[in-house]
Amino acid sequence: MCAIEYYTYQDYVKWEGDWELIRGMPMAMSPAPMRKHQSIASEMIRYIGNQLDKCPFCEVLGEVDYKINDDTVLRPDIALTCGETHDAYLTKAPEIIVEIISPSTAKRDEKYKFEIYEAEKVKYYILVYPDALSAKIYKLDGKEYDKQGDFSKESYKFEETSCGIELDFEKVFKRFRK
Repeated sequence: MCAIEYYTYQDYVKWEGDWELIRGMPMAMSPAPMRKHQSIASEMIRYIGNQLDKCPFCEVLGEVDYKINDDTVLRPDIALTCGETHDAYLTKAPEIIVEIISPSTAKRDEKYKFEIYEAEKVKYYILVYPDALSAKIYKLDGKEYDKQGDFSKESYKFEETSCGIELDFEKVFKRFRK
């Protein structure tokens, strides 16, 4: 008889390396992201962070643990969180989560994390495709995500965030265009 192992947050914190935990199943994170992936994440963090001067209870974070429950811990590339009080990890659904897609994580980001973030009521989920210099934005509409569109050179105002964040993808992707 073959038993399927099941892990919890208490196991997760003991592991070496970078992992996520999805419904008790460990998921190894890819090796360090490519420079372009990291550069786009840095550009987006800077762009969002610059809009938070008048919004001191919100912060934009890169690669922080989001502990959903005892058997699911995710590490989004970028999270905009407001009113979070826990120091070690996020406990409340962020207002915006950004995942920058790489070939090795595409299915996890587009399917599994999509479903989890939707169920956890993350208001906005952004999937960024670095090779195409484009993004897909999803907005929670009741219980489901509604695709707001594909963005490459357009701007989008996140109306339902505490701080009224806006992203201008022309500016975010500008330095990566040839």
